Amino acid sequence: MLLSNQVTLVRMLLNLCIINVRSIVSEVLTRLFSFWMGENKAQVSIQPKRTNLSSTTPGEVPTPMSVNYHFTRQCNYKCGFCFHTAKTSFVLPIEEAKRGLRLLKEAGMEKINFSGGEPFLHHKGVFLGEMVQYCKQELQLPSVSIVSNGSMIKETWFQKYGEYLDILAISCDSFNEETNQTIGRAQGRKSHVDNLCKVRNWCRQYRVAFKINSVINTYNVHEDMTEHISELNPVRWKVFQCLLIEGENSGENSLREAEKFVITDQEFQDFLDRHQSIKCLVPESNQKMKDSYLILDEYMRFLDCRAGRKDPSKSILDVGVEEAVKYSGFDERMFLKRGGKYVWSKEDMKLEW
Repeated sequence: MLLSNQVTLVRMLLNLCIINVRSIVSEVLTRLFSFWMGENKAQVSIQPKRTNLSSTTPGEVPTPMSVNYHFTRQCNYKCGFCFHTAKTSFVLPIEEAKRGLRLLKEAGMEKINFSGGEPFLHHKGVFLGEMVQYCKQELQLPSVSIVSNGSMIKETWFQKYGEYLDILAISCDSFNEETNQTIGRAQGRKSHVDNLCKVRNWCRQYRVAFKINSVINTYNVHEDMTEHISELNPVRWKVFQCLLIEGENSGENSLREAEKFVITDQEFQDFLDRHQSIKCLVPESNQKMKDSYLILDEYMRFLDCRAGRKDPSKSILDVGVEEAVKYSGFDERMFLKRGGKYVWSKEDMKLEW
C-alpha cells in the first residue's frame, strides 16, 4: 500500500513538472514571436501582451507608455467641434504638476504629450516650457511633444526650450482661410495658414520634429490638401474623424454643439482615399480614438471615453498611477493597432534639418 501511494505521488509530481515545462516553453515561444514581429515591424513596440482594461484581471493594469496631459482647458480659439472645452480655468501649481509627471515616469511613461485648451496660453508658454524642460532634462523621457494651434508661439520660446522638445504638432483643419474662420480655428482675421508656415520654419531652424493634426468635418471633408501637406512635409499628419463627446461638444451642459460637424464613416474614408499618396498620413476614426488614448485632465485624472463621455478617475496625485489607470478605459491593443507607438524621439528620427 505504501509503495502504491509513493508511485501515485511520483506520478503527480511528474505531471506538475510537465505542466510547468509546457508553460515555460509556451512563454518562451510567445516572447520569441513578439521579438521577431518587433524586428520586422518598426512601428510596433516589443512589449509583453496585456489585456485591455475591460477584460483586465485583478492585479493586471496597463502601462502608461504614452500619456496626453491636458493641463489647461483655456483656449483663444473657438473650434466648433472641440471635445476638451474650457469648463474650468484650473491649472495645477508647477511643482504639483512635476510631481505627477515623475509618478508617471516611475510607472513606465516613455512619451508625454502636452495639450489643452491651448498649452501656450498659460503664463505665455513659460509654464509649458518648464514642464517640457523638466521631462527631457530631469526625467529623461525619450519623447516630449506638444499639440497647439500655433497662434501663441514665439521664436523666443524655441530659443529657450526648443532643444528639449521632440515633436510639435500644430492643428490645421483647412488651407482655406474662410473655412478656418467658419470652423472657429482662428483669432480675429489673422491667417492661421501663414502662422502654420512660420511655426514650421521655426521647427526646422531649432530642430523640432513638425507634425500636423487635422479634424475632418462637414466643412473640410471635400477639400484636397495634398499639395499643401506635401509642401510642409510634416513627420506625421494625424487625420481625425470628428468625434462627439457628451458634456463637452454635445448634450446638456456642453460648451459646444458639434452635431453639425459630424461626418459619416464613408465620408471619412473618401477623404482618406483622396489623400492616399501622402505617406505620413495617420488616420484615426472614431472607433480608434475613443479608447486608445491615455488622457490626463487638469487635475491629473485619467478620463475614460468609452461611453461617449469623459468619466474621470481619482487623481494620480492622490491615489497613485497604478490605481488611477485602472479607470482610464485604455485599450492597449487598439493603441498599438493605430500606430500609437512609433519612432517618437527626434534623435531616432534622423531628420535632415
